Amino acid sequence: MRLVIDTSIFVNPVTQKDFGPDISSAIEIFTGTINSSDIELFIPSSIYRELSNFAPGEAMTVLRKAAIIRGPDLLSMQVPASILQSFIADIRERINRGLRIAEDAIESSNTPESIRRIRNEYRAAMRSGIVDSVEDLDVILLAKEIGAAVLSADEGIFRMADSLGIEVFTSREYIKKFPVGAKYEDR
Repeated sequence: MRLVIDTSIFVNPVTQKDFGPDISSAIEIFTGTINSSDIELFIPSSIYRELSNFAPGEAMTVLRKAAIIRGPDLLSMQVPASILQSFIADIRERINRGLRIAEDAIESSNTPESIRRIRNEYRAAMRSGIVDSVEDLDVILLAKEIGAAVLSADEGIFRMADSLGIEVFTSREYIKKFPVGAKYEDR
C-alpha cells in the first residue's frame, strides 16, 4: 500500500494525540507503524518543509528515513475539468458568504469581541472544508499520481480526494487498520 500524509496528522491537536503526547513522539510512533507494515510512505516536499516548522530536527530525520519525499509531477498530471468547475463554484459561493459577513461587520459594533467573532466567521466561510493551500493540493495530486491513499485531518483534502476517487484515512481509521500505531493513550 502507498500512503501520502498531510501535516495535519501531526499538528492537529486531536489527531496528533492519536499517535503520541507530542509531535516528536507522534512521528516516532507513526513511523514505527510504517516500518512494521507493508506501507510505502510518501510526503510531498512542500509538506515536509511545512512540518519542519513544527517538529524538531531529530523527528524530521526519523520521518525522512521512513518516507519518500517528492512533489507531484505538475507538468504531466491532468485533473478532470469537473473538479476544477466544482472548485470554482465553491470559491464563488464562499466569496459571497464572506462578503455578507463583511457587510454585517460594517453594520455591527466594532468592539474587539465583535471583530474577533467576525474574523472567525469569515475564516470559517472562506477556508473550512476546502483545499486552501498549495501543500494541501500537493497531497492530493501526489496521491492521485502514484495511486496512493491519503492520511489527513483536513476536511478540504478529504472532499477533493474523495471526488478524485482517492482512498482517505483519518488517524483513527488508520490506527484501526494498522494496529501497531495503536492510540498513544491506550498504551
